Amino acid sequence: MARACRAVARPLVLVPTMGALHEGHLALVARARKLAGEGGTVAVSIFVNPTQFGPKEDFSRYPRPLREDTARCRAAGVDLLFTPSPAAMYEADHSVWIDEEALSATLCGASRPGHFRGVCTVVGKLFNLTGADVGVFGKKDVQQLAIIRRMVRDLNFPVRIVGVETVRERDGLAMSSRNRYLSPEERAQAPILRQALLAARERSRKRRGSPEKLAAEVAARIRTAPTARIDYVSVLDAERLRPPVRGKTGRWLVAVAVFFGKTRLIDHLEIP
Repeated sequence: MARACRAVARPLVLVPTMGALHEGHLALVARARKLAGEGGTVAVSIFVNPTQFGPKEDFSRYPRPLREDTARCRAAGVDLLFTPSPAAMYEADHSVWIDEEALSATLCGASRPGHFRGVCTVVGKLFNLTGADVGVFGKKDVQQLAIIRRMVRDLNFPVRIVGVETVRERDGLAMSSRNRYLSPEERAQAPILRQALLAARERSRKRRGSPEKLAAEVAARIRTAPTARIDYVSVLDAERLRPPVRGKTGRWLVAVAVFFGKTRLIDHLEIP
């Protein structure tokens, strides 16, 4: 892969994924194609990264429809498709990690210990292997995007990071590979995440109030869905991913992670 990437036309734009591709991923590929231009190269990686899954998470059952994903990539104009095995990416005695220590302290970093260490390590490896000029990531994983930007800045990766807006179903549910796990009942209830976030934004336009009260109102709305089990509802400073400083103005990030049955979904919204 490294030899192939050294030989291709520049710019090389990389879209890292874990596969089970949907329209949200294809929006990333479309942006990558635009950034690469007619003369550049679009590379997609498909790798279900074991190091970002916890011991009780869904690594073993994560969908891996490689044949369908390959066809989607070909139809979308992808030039290079990289589908390594875990053994190819990690030596049996691997012991070096990339571990971000500030932005990962909250949200998914708090509820999934070690998750972002795995994310940063594999993305760093992909940048090294491909020598990518640009990396394209979805904004749905807002904390992940912030952490990757910080990693690139702090470790001087010569990569430009581009974020792409969340692609949603018609009822507002953010597209996710894990949506296919949902039962019909759970799928019918899952749009409550977007509805609760939009209600929070509308309330804040009239009167912002405290972060704690806003989080409590979002949580109360989500709990009206019978199958919903909240992992977290957090209101943070959008820049620092920390609790807002009382009395200080700035953008707030309202972020949620909720289980519907055994399926964990995330979403977020920024409030100016």
